[in-house]
Amino acid sequence: MAGTADWSHQATLAASPLSASEARRFVCDHLVEHRLLYLVDPVRLVASELATHALVHSQTAFTISLAALGEKVVLTVRNDSDADSAWGRDTSAAMPSDVRGLEIVSLVSLEWGAGSDEGAQTLWAAFAMRSGRSF
Repeated sequence: MAGTADWSHQATLAASPLSASEARRFVCDHLVEHRLLYLVDPVRLVASELATHALVHSQTAFTISLAALGEKVVLTVRNDSDADSAWGRDTSAAMPSDVRGLEIVSLVSLEWGAGSDEGAQTLWAAFAMRSGRSF
């Protein structure tokens, strides 16, 4: 997802079970700050799933970012571990326990994807912003 962000925020979270709740709080705080209250629930759910996915598959710290790109809000989770090739794999071939979280991401977001470059693994999800009123 390339483009110039209208605004963006990021945080690096530890490889800890508490990081999923910290990811939820991070997106909630920033969506409220930008008066995007209607996105709090879906983005918070996806943040939790992507953070949990990062913790389970890489077991390393990860960076979460939230940005407004045009008419979308994009949530990204990136980790610098290339140790697990299953990080963003095709969910059709995944084990049932691996699929659940990414299926939720697929259902709740406008679009999502996965990628890797220079040893970093990235999962992202985009959400549509409403025109006009922001709350």
